[in-house]
Amino acid sequence: RLLLALLCAAPAAPAPSPWEPARGAPSPWIWGDDSQSHSRAQGPVEVQCQEAQLVVIVHRDLFGNGRLVSAAELSLGPAACKHSRLDPSQKTVTFSAGLHECGSTVQITPDSLIYRTLLSYDPSPGSNPAIVRSNPAIIPIECHYPRRDNVTSGSIRPTWAPFNSVLASEERLLFSLRLMNEDWSSERDFSAFQLGDVLNIQAEVGSHSHVPLRLFVDSCVATLGPGAGSEPHYAIIDFNGCLVDGRSDATTSAFVTPRPRQDMLRFQIDAFRFAGDARNLIYITCHLKVTPAEQSPDALNKACSFSKARNTWAPVEGTRDICSCCELGNCGSAAMARSMRPPEPWDSHRYRRQAATSEADVVIGPVLLSSDQQGQRPPSHQGAVTAPAVGTALACAVAGVAVAGAALAIGLRRR
Repeated sequence: RLLLALLCAAPAAPAPSPWEPARGAPSPWIWGDDSQSHSRAQGPVEVQCQEAQLVVIVHRDLFGNGRLVSAAELSLGPAACKHSRLDPSQKTVTFSAGLHECGSTVQITPDSLIYRTLLSYDPSPGSNPAIVRSNPAIIPIECHYPRRDNVTSGSIRPTWAPFNSVLASEERLLFSLRLMNEDWSSERDFSAFQLGDVLNIQAEVGSHSHVPLRLFVDSCVATLGPGAGSEPHYAIIDFNGCLVDGRSDATTSAFVTPRPRQDMLRFQIDAFRFAGDARNLIYITCHLKVTPAEQSPDALNKACSFSKARNTWAPVEGTRDICSCCELGNCGSAAMARSMRPPEPWDSHRYRRQAATSEADVVIGPVLLSSDQQGQRPPSHQGAVTAPAVGTALACAVAGVAVAGAALAIGLRRR
């Protein structure tokens, strides 16, 4: 009985969660701060964000299992730049690249410049092609640089400026594209997305002493590398503001209405990946443009989503007819768009340069998808009985039956 009590009272060791990262595994995001040659080490990768370049030092025991990866199996960025230095004594591989080299992307926020790139590990096939001993891996890398620090030597500058430079600074527009969290309150990182998740993307334009502007997302293309010209590619927004991804089956992609502000536009897309690509990543390149806020939306300046419930296209603002060309896949020329819009009364206070539109291409990425179960997590394990607990319960049951049998035998003998 004492043995049975001790056995059943021993707590079952909980099974480790299959979703917890392995100890010693590379961090999903490696990033450095400021531009003062600061080095930050996390696991087997060290990153130095210098003034005009980034330096990545990779320890060849990348996975902490004692197997040294080959320098030829490592590359930096979508351009697959090779290493610049190999140190056999320290067992490290060093990459040095300019901030704009190797296919890196830059994101501009009100406070920072964020440069993003990738460290890729592509294992070479072994002597026996029938077996595989390691999987490819990708480690995203970021360098953050503050925009508002004073980097001058403190020299005295004149207080006046030529008229042309003043006019240029007033008309300068700052386009941005950000990946936001669920409630749109802050940015989120670009990793750990899964198929079925929703990507919240916020487009915004900032200006200095400019006229009120309305922002549009003219087009968005997903690719495997930075730049809309990469192949393969998939159109998310096309035809001057038609969110064509929402037309696909089993998607809920759409613009968010109403707008928070005229110079901001939000849209949501369902996470996806390119079939047959082992890296499970995408880049999104969007063409952003603005018009004066007082100008009515038209076929060339619109934000239209497809409603599956109503089987029709609907604009964020403007009349419904400006979205009719989305179904045709051809929204015509600028002359046609102007002919569809009723003439506006002449405003003598409107400046000519207000009517001109400004535009820019902005890239976000790489957006990483989880490769586990193709991005699908199993149901929550809360309340489930772990394997050790099942074994302990079975042992207690067997011991209980044995003790009960022994007690019954002793009772029969005494009789």
